Amino acid sequence: MGMSKYIVEIEKPKEAKDGRPSVGPVYRNVLAKDGFRPLANGVDSCWDVFRLSVEKYPDNRMLGEREIIDGKAGKYVWLTYKEVYDTVLKVGDSICSRGINKGARCGIYGKNCTKWVVSMQTCNAYGLHCVPLYDTLGAGAVKYIICHAEISIIFAEEAKISEVLKTFPDTGKYLKTLVSFGTITNEQKLLAEEYGLEIYPWEEFLNLETRDSFDLPLKKRSDICTIMYTSGTTGEPKGVIITNESILSILSGVHHHLESMSEEFQVTDVFFSYLPLAHIFDRVIEELFISNGASIGFWRGDIKLLLDDLKELKPTVFCAVPRVLDRIYSGLLEKVSAGGFLKHSLFNMAYAYKLRNMSRGYKHEEAAPMFDKIIFSKVKQGLGGNMRLILSGAAPLSASVETFLRVVTCAHVLQGYGLTETCAGSFVAQPNELSMSGTVGPPLPNVDVCLMSVPDMGYDALASTPRGEILLRGNSLFSGYYKREDLTKEVLVDGWFHTGDIGEWQPDGSMKVIDRKKNIFKLSQGEYVSVENLESIFSLVPSIDSIWIYGNSFESFLVAVVNPNKESLEQWASENGVAGDFCTICENPKTNAYILGELTSIAKDKKLKGFEFVKAVHLDPTPFDMDRDLITPTFKKKRAQFLKYYQNVVDDMYKSRR
Repeated sequence: MGMSKYIVEIEKPKEAKDGRPSVGPVYRNVLAKDGFRPLANGVDSCWDVFRLSVEKYPDNRMLGEREIIDGKAGKYVWLTYKEVYDTVLKVGDSICSRGINKGARCGIYGKNCTKWVVSMQTCNAYGLHCVPLYDTLGAGAVKYIICHAEISIIFAEEAKISEVLKTFPDTGKYLKTLVSFGTITNEQKLLAEEYGLEIYPWEEFLNLETRDSFDLPLKKRSDICTIMYTSGTTGEPKGVIITNESILSILSGVHHHLESMSEEFQVTDVFFSYLPLAHIFDRVIEELFISNGASIGFWRGDIKLLLDDLKELKPTVFCAVPRVLDRIYSGLLEKVSAGGFLKHSLFNMAYAYKLRNMSRGYKHEEAAPMFDKIIFSKVKQGLGGNMRLILSGAAPLSASVETFLRVVTCAHVLQGYGLTETCAGSFVAQPNELSMSGTVGPPLPNVDVCLMSVPDMGYDALASTPRGEILLRGNSLFSGYYKREDLTKEVLVDGWFHTGDIGEWQPDGSMKVIDRKKNIFKLSQGEYVSVENLESIFSLVPSIDSIWIYGNSFESFLVAVVNPNKESLEQWASENGVAGDFCTICENPKTNAYILGELTSIAKDKKLKGFEFVKAVHLDPTPFDMDRDLITPTFKKKRAQFLKYYQNVVDDMYKSRR
């Protein structure tokens, strides 16, 4: 490890002591070996980041949305940096005239759009703590957050106004002002009056008669910028406190990293915004774009129209969660196989040739320029034609999907890792290093990292292949959970954040996330199963969209519940004489045998051990969703909920196999 290309050791390992497990050496990115780059003078808050870009690039396009004419989506229409700035000050004057001052909590509720960012920048300008609200935290969560954070004003998209009103009268003690991104109905007005709530359509709020214009308050690096509530896989949502300094540190680290590879963002870059701004991943990327005077275009809010928006915007940078990239991957594979034998063989040949050259160290743009032109350019056009960077975060992306996309999209596909608590990024892979596929890359030059052994799971941070819980330290960390000192103390110890993720250092200094501290269980024969690893392998089967695998220490084999892929399954059914609608197909024993066979063949293909095979399966046509409380907003499975929900199904599967 000491000789790695990307990281340097800055502290020695520590042996186990007084019940504390052993800890491996502390490493940081080699770019920061002499210390982290100091933040620029005069940049003390996220507001400064925006203000400086307005001074430098007043007329650059900043925020764009598609014009809707007679129900049809047209071109993107843009606001410049200066126009956004002027709007922010108007909104700010109206807020101040309601007696809301620095330190108050301001909620923002809705899909990403121009007004979301305007509201966010208003929070930045006036030192309000921005608290994003989102439905997917589960029923009752919005009410919980309004009360827990004591939110006094909320900006919400038109469709969410009724959701906010539903939280009354319980939230009436705190929430005094509600502003719609659009209009307000008469019913809503009457309801608000009844609750003593001031409610405004956007235009009216923007043009409130304010006596005077209000000065912007002084903002410090240590001030809270945003409180982001994250859904744990258990318990109430936790409010993660993120200061100006956290965000500024991460921006500085990412800049430093991109600059070292000559991949910096340019003013000409265009970002496609659809992942929720309520999550840190998208928020940080948008701050990064704003700091460069680049442009941000928003989707229309419908996943089915996502590719259509993408083609119209022609973005250069796209962030995705593995689930979206898996979709693109399956879609591309289907298209290729549908192209007839000749096209299919040509594609496979081009793919093999380009992959071989990339594995030898060629940059993706130099590996097969000829094939890029005649074959892969079609994939590129499907993503708008200008894509140069695809970032994946939130959950591990399987190595095969990552490699495939790196070859065919003619863009860099970078996998990152981070949590809300670490202000999004902590590790980012290097472009053009194919050997890093399946890893999250080396740490960004703004964090220190070490691994702590987890003896009861058999992970040893001092072994020749060091494995253990990932611990992080640095200025980009959160400062704690809002009003939850108890939970903060559990995970923030002596400046180190305990992530709960198990990592394995690679010889080149990149990190591979191999497990969660808890998602491992023993089968009755004493074999340990790492369920997330298996799920990522089984989800490569084209005929399934999602899979939940279950086992326990009283049974000797694994069972699973699967969401089949509708198109793929219906096609199989028509070819194999299985009649009926999607639900009926799923109930047919013949279908069950087919899916089980698919799972078995990939298990053989990937050389899984016998006890890692799935021995019985149940098909659920309804996708795992938040309505049944099965997954979190970032699509992580709530395993305890799964078991509760599918308990009878699981019992039946075990009975049927005994």
